[in-house]
Amino acid sequence: QVQLVESGGGLVQAGGSLRLSCAASGRTFSRYNMGWFRQAPGKEREFVAAITVSGGGTYYVDSVKGRFTISRVNAKSTVYLQMNSLKPEDTAVYYCTAIIWYRWTNALDAWGQGTLVTVSS
Repeated sequence: QVQLVESGGGLVQAGGSLRLSCAASGRTFSRYNMGWFRQAPGKEREFVAAITVSGGGTYYVDSVKGRFTISRVNAKSTVYLQMNSLKPEDTAVYYCTAIIWYRWTNALDAWGQGTLVTVSS
């Protein structure tokens, strides 16, 4: 089973940037497509971005396209989310997990504790 630890969240002004990290334990990390999700207060968790096993393919929801960049380093068992031009509506707890490509749902019942991103206007 993969264990996930997200970090890098914080408070930032609108227009600012943050880089989130997700460190995975276990040697099976490189077998999985990975994705980021977020959950805003009072809302359901939503898919944000995904990256293929090799890192050669990525996918973003329209609301973050052009502002967020997902990447991974398999040797470090880590996936990143670079977030630029942040908006107040990006405020949420961000989670990473293994993902089913095209379904944009979690492939495993494995979630970290999440990292809180707060964007002030």
